[in-house]
Amino acid sequence: MGKDYYKILGIVKGAADEDIKKAYRKQALKWHPDKNKASNAEEKFKEIAEAYEVLSDPKKREIYDQYGEEGLKGSPNNGPDDQGSNFTSYTFHGDPHATFATFFGGANPFEMFFGRKANGRGPGGDDEDMDVDGNDPFGSFTSFNLNGFPRDRHVGLGGQQRRKQDPAVHHELRVSLEEVFHGCTKRMKISRKRMNPDGRTMRTEDKILTIEIKRGWKEGTKITFPREGDESPNTIPADIVFVIKDKPHMHFRRDVIDYVYPLLYLFQSLCGCSVTVSTIDGKTCNMKITDVIKPGMKQTVAGQGLPLPKNPEQRGDLVVEFDVNFPESLPSNAKDVLKRHLPAS
Repeated sequence: MGKDYYKILGIVKGAADEDIKKAYRKQALKWHPDKNKASNAEEKFKEIAEAYEVLSDPKKREIYDQYGEEGLKGSPNNGPDDQGSNFTSYTFHGDPHATFATFFGGANPFEMFFGRKANGRGPGGDDEDMDVDGNDPFGSFTSFNLNGFPRDRHVGLGGQQRRKQDPAVHHELRVSLEEVFHGCTKRMKISRKRMNPDGRTMRTEDKILTIEIKRGWKEGTKITFPREGDESPNTIPADIVFVIKDKPHMHFRRDVIDYVYPLLYLFQSLCGCSVTVSTIDGKTCNMKITDVIKPGMKQTVAGQGLPLPKNPEQRGDLVVEFDVNFPESLPSNAKDVLKRHLPAS
């Protein structure tokens, strides 16, 4: 009497194709020699592969259902060839690991799906996590490609998330204060790895990411592009994050917005003066200073700073900071004049 392939897979005759696939997944993972250390594991693993190859092929299955193993393999006086069929007798190729790799899309699904070594003791769990007795650890998969590789590879034991997302990749995005004032569009070219349709090989592709810089955005603002990083069978692609950084400016620096005015001479700081200040949008405003200007003194010009992030139609203040250029030396007559006219304390 020949082998009972249905019994080997633990299914009934007439089982649907999806049930055959599910049964093979369960039994192959249970009896894989890298996982199961029983003395008969290798032989059971081979029987399971042969049973799956026969029952998953409609033509082989039809002949097996009618004639059994002997008829499938063309035994004398018992095969379909005697009935005039064109069927060539079936012989199992003998390599269950090849069947396994074709079905799962790789030789080691323990590592592929869970990021572990084949013995189940890699990072993230212990051997018990991969126990396939009872519930099928891949039972939550519902869609497969042609070679049996699950499309929804991030679902695992008990329907829980198995793939982990790579850490976000951060890039500085340098912008000028003028670009922050007016708003602008930046286009950033990235190169990332992507999976080919076969689910195993990789390709490198370029992509242009478009970033709309809003008026008044603060330094440190983050713009995130979800899952635009490198793709792999084992991980979810990382998010790409751009972080706004100010380009150094010749005159301005960001506070509300500061304008560092060129050096005043000492006599201007003491006697008062009129100064013309440029604003971030290229306009000018005049300031008349009558007080004594000390180094580091600031004057505020209301409403001439950067747009407010939450309400770009309104603007912050422009803060003008002065610095005083002291002379390197004074002639004696100048010192005498200062002594006579400046207070002693």
